[in-house]
This record gives sequence, structure tokens and C-alpha cells, in this order.
Amino acid sequence: MFGLFKKDPLKKLEKEYSQLLEDAMALQRGGDIRGYAAKSAEAEAVMDKIIALRDGAPKA
Repeated sequence: MFGLFKKDPLKKLEKEYSQLLEDAMALQRGGDIRGYAAKSAEAEAVMDKIIALRDGAPKA
């Protein structure tokens, strides 16, 4: 009952991952390959967190 209004951390990470990919795409289109690589690395780190969170979640 008290967990009703808690934010889902998985949903937040997925949104952050999506935003990082969009930012990386914009950098790549602008010709900033180093910026693209940095954003892609950030996105990959977030995806690792998402995978870890999914694997650690109890199965229903």
C-alpha cells in the first residue's frame, strides 16, 4: 500500500538510456565523433545498470 507512489527505477533508467542514445545520434550527425563515443559509453553504462536491475529483480 505504501509503495503505491514509488517511482520505478527501471523506468527511469530506460528513459535516461533513450535520451543518451538520442544525444549521441545528434552528436554523430553533427560530426562530433568523440562526443558520440562518450555519449555511447554513458548509454552502455546505463544499459549495464538496467540489465543488472532486471537480473536482480525477483521473477513473478
